[in-house]
Amino acid sequence: MASAPTHWDLAVVGAGPAGAATALGALHADPGLRVALLDRVDFPRDKACGDGVAPHALDLLAGVGATGFVDDRVPVDRLRLGRGGLVAERRMARSAWVVPRRILDARLVDAAVAAGARLLRHRVRDLWQDTDAVVLDGEVRAAVVVGADGAHSVVRRALGRSRGPVALALRGYAPVTAGRRGAQVIEFGTRHQPSYAWSFDRGDGLANVGYGESLHEDRPAPTRARLLERIEALLPGATEGGRHWVGHHLPLSTARWCPPAGPVLLVGDAACLVNPLTGEGIHHAVATGIAAGRAAAAALREGRPERAGERYARATRRMLLPHLRHTALAARLARSTRAVEAGLRASAADQRVFDDFVELGLAGGRLTPAVALGLGRAFLAPLRPTGRPQEPA
Repeated sequence: MASAPTHWDLAVVGAGPAGAATALGALHADPGLRVALLDRVDFPRDKACGDGVAPHALDLLAGVGATGFVDDRVPVDRLRLGRGGLVAERRMARSAWVVPRRILDARLVDAAVAAGARLLRHRVRDLWQDTDAVVLDGEVRAAVVVGADGAHSVVRRALGRSRGPVALALRGYAPVTAGRRGAQVIEFGTRHQPSYAWSFDRGDGLANVGYGESLHEDRPAPTRARLLERIEALLPGATEGGRHWVGHHLPLSTARWCPPAGPVLLVGDAACLVNPLTGEGIHHAVATGIAAGRAAAAALREGRPERAGERYARATRRMLLPHLRHTALAARLARSTRAVEAGLRASAADQRVFDDFVELGLAGGRLTPAVALGLGRAFLAPLRPTGRPQEPA
């Protein structure tokens, strides 16, 4: 820190996907900005996650000149959704990738540094706003600060923002089983909805395996042993030979989106933008990071850093609000066993419904008319004299 400048145009707290995307968005808009990326650890480093990378996030990164993150990885184009013997398995409209965060995050940081950001190892513990700057720990001053410091964000707490609903997940790496090779497999839970176990083939003989469920005040959080039991109950054999089991909290989004005004912004998990239906967070981390970087660059360009939050709010409300309302509704519906099973039947019966659910769960999709029609048919079908509808193989 001694040789680094003490005053920056933009300081980003946290150098994960949200933080790196923030730096990339800002420097793509104005390559001359002085941008600091602050993180408490060195890269590469592990991060508990499902490791799924949707193509939509890569599209956003390409829009700010950052590419090549998955060139050496194996694409996955099959998604299997199941619950209690009911299965919907189809090819996705676009392939996804399973990239360990130790690899992905380091590549994103390298891209941000190549674009002109300065990576500093520094654990931020305190933040306050001075008359002409935001001050971090009494050492680092910046015109604009972006909190990209994850589920337990120091920046969010300094702004007096609460976290909201939370899920708990456990992730490990295990040899991929024969029946799950070449696919992302999700098996929905039979209790504590929404919940599911997953096995995502990395393409190198290992799978990212895990289980997550929403936490509620009226019951204790599950133990590590209990989480492992749920994985095995839902995906038998998935944990055999597993290592590197790590638990993590997921700050879930709600139907509301009210980002703070002023020169301090929140992105990704720090902004509580994890999809409550699927637990996916990388897309929103990248999307809000880039939007925050662009908003910061525009506010600095006009000499009004205090307007960065206002610019960011306008951009992200257009981008996020309809999606957040629809995922909040979908998560409520997923508490019902009948609704989950109807969704699986509808997805098995109609590729459009399947594709729309993928968009809703992995990117910025909505509950479309095709989904509504498919769910309606699936709800009504068991009541018909002809019985249960046939599902395609």
